[in-house]
Amino acid sequence: MRILISTAFVSLDGVVEASGGEPGYRNSGWTVKDVEFLPQAYEIKGREQEEAAAMLMGRVSYQAFSPVRPDMAEFARYRTMPEYVVSTTLTEDDPVRNWGETTTLRSIDQVGAPKETEGGPIILHGSAALNHSLSDAGLLDHYHLLVHPLMLGAGKRLFSATDKDAQKLKPVEHEVYGNGLQKQVSDVVR
Repeated sequence: MRILISTAFVSLDGVVEASGGEPGYRNSGWTVKDVEFLPQAYEIKGREQEEAAAMLMGRVSYQAFSPVRPDMAEFARYRTMPEYVVSTTLTEDDPVRNWGETTTLRSIDQVGAPKETEGGPIILHGSAALNHSLSDAGLLDHYHLLVHPLMLGAGKRLFSATDKDAQKLKPVEHEVYGNGLQKQVSDVVR
């Protein structure tokens, strides 16, 4: 059985929205414009790319990532990795479906099927709504978080605000960098 890893840039108050500069959010690009870049803090991103065997995305993340993916030299391995996209609206005719092996999953229940296959980890980048649903369904196995020393006040958050039981995490890796960024890697305890 494969593991599902949620990886995200997150503010201290839990916001993940538009971390890389996607339009439409007042704090868009907060990871690159508000915190000094230290290469060692992003080592985990290269490690994730090497360890992952497939990617999982929601439709919005998929459509945002698709146009830039072919030209991302620093993430070359992602260009050849199979993808799973959770969407009820994405069609086979969608213009972004021009790269890689992509499987559309029409519900959260269908996410369990790729996890049951053989192979390495499946990695989920960002996607607040999908994280909420997968966490609520008990499908996430690990969190790789780069917590930025910012309070954004508003925006889509990584963790659901629904009333649910506590989810216990076991910290397995933690580091604080000179720019205040914190790497927090945790296993979900079942």
